Amino acid sequence: MNLHATPSEEPLLRRIAKLERINAALMAHVERSMDQQGGAYSLFQTAIMLEGRVRARTEELTALMHSLERSNEALVAAKEEAETANRSKTRFLAAASHDLLQPLNAARLSASALADLPLGPEALAISGQVERGLQIIEDLIKTLLDISKLDAGVVRPVIKPIALPDLLSAVAASFAPLAARKGLRLRIRCPDLAVASDPMMLQRILRNLVSNAIRYTARGGVLIAARRRGPLCRIEVIDTGRGIAEAERDLVFEEFYRGGAPGEDGEPGLGLGLSIVTRMAQALDHPLALTSRPGHGTRMALSLPLCAGAPDAEIRPDPIATRLTGARILIVENDVAAAEALKRLLRNWDAEVEAYRDLGGVAAAMEAGTAAPDLLILDYHLDDGACGLDVATHLRERTGRVLPVIVTTADYAPEIGARAASVGAEIVHKPIKPAQLRSLLTYMLA
Repeated sequence: MNLHATPSEEPLLRRIAKLERINAALMAHVERSMDQQGGAYSLFQTAIMLEGRVRARTEELTALMHSLERSNEALVAAKEEAETANRSKTRFLAAASHDLLQPLNAARLSASALADLPLGPEALAISGQVERGLQIIEDLIKTLLDISKLDAGVVRPVIKPIALPDLLSAVAASFAPLAARKGLRLRIRCPDLAVASDPMMLQRILRNLVSNAIRYTARGGVLIAARRRGPLCRIEVIDTGRGIAEAERDLVFEEFYRGGAPGEDGEPGLGLGLSIVTRMAQALDHPLALTSRPGHGTRMALSLPLCAGAPDAEIRPDPIATRLTGARILIVENDVAAAEALKRLLRNWDAEVEAYRDLGGVAAAMEAGTAAPDLLILDYHLDDGACGLDVATHLRERTGRVLPVIVTTADYAPEIGARAASVGAEIVHKPIKPAQLRSLLTYMLA
């Protein structure tokens, strides 16, 4: 534009400037319109693309949910199958154990009766070896059955208040002779505490821990200590033995793992003690901890809740055995070998013994004038589905007396224990331990 416009040119220049401004405004408006149209189109395209992605992701998630549902159904089916297999295994082991323990019972009673006879040193040594072998077989069968029951979840703890000093004293007393023979100190340190647990399961745990501690300790001793830890009690079994290497600390809780230390008889353990311990501790919800220094010893610690209730009085020392001279004992046992072995054993203890296979034989003997017995030893499972406790009922009705009854069985079903307890009978599981039987007989006849 000419900077030196004449007066006649100024109006034209103003119109040109105005038109340029109008043109610029129109161009800006067009550009804005085009930008808005372009943005709207872009948004439309983006919306379509996002809708496609959402649809694809939805289909993906739906497929994944269906897959998870099928997986869950498969897991539930597998869990049910495993539980059924566990129950079947437990039933099989229970039945097999019953059939295996019956002849084992007769063999143990016969071996015990043989040991009571006047024998030479060599015969006594052989008798002892037979007895130890039978004991190992019995322990193995019972422990495998226990593990199967724990794995199947059929063992239900019965939680009660327990006086801890009494329990620890009973455990220590049972191992004192073994510790003394190895030259070890066995001590307990326990304040006056009561805990909440299953008495029999807790005792089993502690017995296994103390047994292991003594087995793997060559010198020094074993301490069983309890202490309060807030609302909990911590029971520790501490030994000065060989210790456990880091690599072995998980293995020791597995079945049939043996650390290599021989038992008192020179034989290694079964390798099942700590496997039982860990399963029972889990069933009771009592955390178990292991610490160890190779060459210095091991500490096993069990944590369980304290209890302010009245302590359980079930755990008591065995009564002192006395002679059974003249005691009239009636046996009902359908296994001929077991009945003969038990008769020999009781007659070695100077008891007067009569044995029968069933209630019919007992009833016939009573009709023939046989004197009423002082005590009954009754096999629970007799022939043709009969129950040995029927004999006790018959004799109570006939004599008007409630006779002491010992029920023998290789069946660990809880309903058997409940029925025996309901009539005041004591249970002795087969194979029968002669020392336990003699102690119980003396106690019941006293």
